[in-house]
Amino acid sequence: MIISGKDLSAQLKAELAQQVVAFPQKYGRVPHLVVVLVGEDPASQTYVRGKAKASQVVGIKNTTIARPSSISQEDLLALIAELNADEGVDGILVQLPLPAHIDESKVIESIAKEKDVDGFHPANVAALWMKQPCTVPCTPLGIIRLLEHAGVEIKGKRAVVVGRSQIVGLPVAKLLLDRHATVTVCHSRTENLPEVTRQAEILVVAIGRSRFVTGDMVSPGTVVIDVGINRDEVTGKLCGDVDFESVAPKASCITPVPGGVGPMTIACLMENTISCFLRKVQK
Repeated sequence: MIISGKDLSAQLKAELAQQVVAFPQKYGRVPHLVVVLVGEDPASQTYVRGKAKASQVVGIKNTTIARPSSISQEDLLALIAELNADEGVDGILVQLPLPAHIDESKVIESIAKEKDVDGFHPANVAALWMKQPCTVPCTPLGIIRLLEHAGVEIKGKRAVVVGRSQIVGLPVAKLLLDRHATVTVCHSRTENLPEVTRQAEILVVAIGRSRFVTGDMVSPGTVVIDVGINRDEVTGKLCGDVDFESVAPKASCITPVPGGVGPMTIACLMENTISCFLRKVQK
């Protein structure tokens, strides 16, 4: 079974759009997401366009603020401070990566916790690990939505997460733990990695290496979630961290690349923006 993030994200966005339609009458306006794009990285530009398009579909207001890669850290922080103070802005997202002269962690920390739609602010990260109300990072949230939609039972299952980033690996491990899976987190220094991945009933791969997980690393019947988005050096086409051709025949469910986790990340960003808006207007 191929789990289509494209189909599920379309369904989720349609449900969110139905919700947003009532907001102008109820609250006087719709949610407003501001995306800050620094520099001209082609991948970042593509992602930002995708976010603007999704906002249109859902019916929320989207503003993209583009700044040159030469912007100083001080000026970028001043811009974020303005957006924090603006009552008409509900969600702030600074597209990563940032130019080398800017400290990403300082930028993330400068975004108001209640407007942090990415869920990267230290206060949101802490709240997630302490089981307190918070904004959950979009990609991990999208992964859980995909598993639930496919009818995958998480409770009691052995889950293996390959990758330990703050953006995907660690938060998705926590979300799986919260749903009563037994979770192992692996990384580039894990010894006998194939032995560990073969124990997985749910395998989440977010290591950032093209076709890293191959068929011999997966046991029959495993649910495989491929988070990777890489460019194949030979064909130039997008591919995942999982070698789809060799893994798919063994998996019970698998997400494709493209069309798997990616669309769900953007749909969950829309969901997070609406949640930030509602928390504010319903105070």
